[in-house]
Amino acid sequence: MQPLKQFWVAEALEKDLGDPGNPESMMSFKQVIDLDEKEEFPQEIIDWLYNWKLQHYYIPTECGGEFTRFDEFISFVRVLSRRDQTAGIAFTTMFWSYLVWMAGTDEQKQILSSFMKDANGTMCLAYSEKAHGSDLLGGDMQATKVDGGYILNGEKWPINRATRSGVAFVLARTDPDGGPRSLSLFMVEKSKINPDNFSNLPKILTHGIRGSDMSGICFDNCFIPESMRLGAEGMGLELALKGFQITRALCAAFSQGAADTALRTTLKFAIERKLYGKTVFDMPQPRRTLTDAFLDILICDCSTFGVGRGFSTMPEQISVWSAVVKYFVTTTLETVVNNVSVVLGSRFYMREAHDWGIFQKVLRDNSIISMFDGSSVVNLHALLLQLRQLTKSRARNAGKNLEALEARLATTFDLTQNLPAFNGKKLELVNRGGDDVLQGLDLALASLEKLKTDSNLNPDTLYQIITLTDIVREELNNLDVKITESTFQFGHEQDPELFDMAKQYCILHAAAACVYTWIYNRNHLGEFFANGEWLALSLRRLMSNLRPATSLPGRIDDSCVVQEMIRLYNEDRMFSIVPFQLAKSQLQETTTDATPKLQLQT
Repeated sequence: MQPLKQFWVAEALEKDLGDPGNPESMMSFKQVIDLDEKEEFPQEIIDWLYNWKLQHYYIPTECGGEFTRFDEFISFVRVLSRRDQTAGIAFTTMFWSYLVWMAGTDEQKQILSSFMKDANGTMCLAYSEKAHGSDLLGGDMQATKVDGGYILNGEKWPINRATRSGVAFVLARTDPDGGPRSLSLFMVEKSKINPDNFSNLPKILTHGIRGSDMSGICFDNCFIPESMRLGAEGMGLELALKGFQITRALCAAFSQGAADTALRTTLKFAIERKLYGKTVFDMPQPRRTLTDAFLDILICDCSTFGVGRGFSTMPEQISVWSAVVKYFVTTTLETVVNNVSVVLGSRFYMREAHDWGIFQKVLRDNSIISMFDGSSVVNLHALLLQLRQLTKSRARNAGKNLEALEARLATTFDLTQNLPAFNGKKLELVNRGGDDVLQGLDLALASLEKLKTDSNLNPDTLYQIITLTDIVREELNNLDVKITESTFQFGHEQDPELFDMAKQYCILHAAAACVYTWIYNRNHLGEFFANGEWLALSLRRLMSNLRPATSLPGRIDDSCVVQEMIRLYNEDRMFSIVPFQLAKSQLQETTTDATPKLQLQT
């Protein structure tokens, strides 16, 4: 069993789901492709997951469930998404329950917990409207106060699981005069309202996740009791935005599961396919493409696990971290899937030719993740609004309270450390105290300098890590100057240059997350992780987005990264900094003759 407890659920779920390459296993590639072709909701899979009691891991222990930490949640969502994002996303809409865990009354929490555990219930999020998109304040849905409750009128669209959910979290206007306090949030239990006063809109045909229950919901003079309101009247927008901070960050898990399958199926093809007397994998360019994809997954891993643990250690900073991860991880892994498709050649476009066509499905399904819960533009906008404050905080906090800062970073990035319980009440709409991840770069560089006496480290590799981390710090200083000199104003009509600065911030944040992950886990994540070549290559890859490659240290030999990628493939382990065990592949056992040769060649 995996020594780190936060991965036990993911490994157990994987084991019980079985090999996705076996058509007879639950959530096999063949099964999910068949459902996708028919655009059929994966009800059998959802029922299986309920019977497995996975819904308990969406409910905090204090509310009667099994949820304790977000990094555990991220890991088992990756397991679902590597097989089928349609089912993974459908089941994980349950995580909107966190609105209730954060803001509900004890009675509301008990109702929802029982609904999820005892009735296999799920919920949908009814925020967006056809005419207003992500402009939540511009919505037309009205909740008019009457004796004992409210009268709902309006339409929400598009809504995932609109028809199959028993609970809808509805954002509606309770103050006709407008403003940030004009919206309230309601936990509408459909079984307790008059069915004549609400209806569902037709299913929406989508490019990917074709079997999803995507439609809309319409309320027509629908009475809901006051007990269905979450939090105080007028607090709906604040609750909605804090809920997004959680779900946006966790969307990264969907992308990481998809990227694993995209790389795994492409690697399988490259190992087995022979052209010009050798395998595709033997050719330098395809091998480099796959190696870089593996590095990108490791980079995203560090960012995702960082924010997953940061919910518990630094909730006040999550408004920044969640925007960074939602933009950076989902778009980076979207690019990974596109990049490795080149290795498959024309096979990537075929719906049957390779592993039942799972790659083509992944390509389509995964393209929506960066749009979920706010598009990339929305997340960059949320981040750029905070850049000036972050720059000021960094200058104000420089050199202060270093011991406390180092302790927070260690707890966040050391995967062996226990985490404090998450307190949703500590989430802030905007960051007021700074970003520890980039604040701590000087500490990171000091820690790296101390490693020069470590005889187990290759001096050339450590030199690269130190040099590239120093470049991260230099680029951060340059960005601070640009932010300070920018003509920033609040509002939606921001200059494109500010969006570019927000993108740069994301890259620097990801680089720093990689450095901390290495510093604090060198002694317990295995030899490949500890040696640090992956980190040097990853930092160089990230910094090449900000500087010409010729101005960076030369790329070091990547053979150890290639070998690790092949090892994880051969042993059916997740492509990850924590390569937990996946279900054993029967098919893969027949290819063991090929892989040792590859290991020798690399």
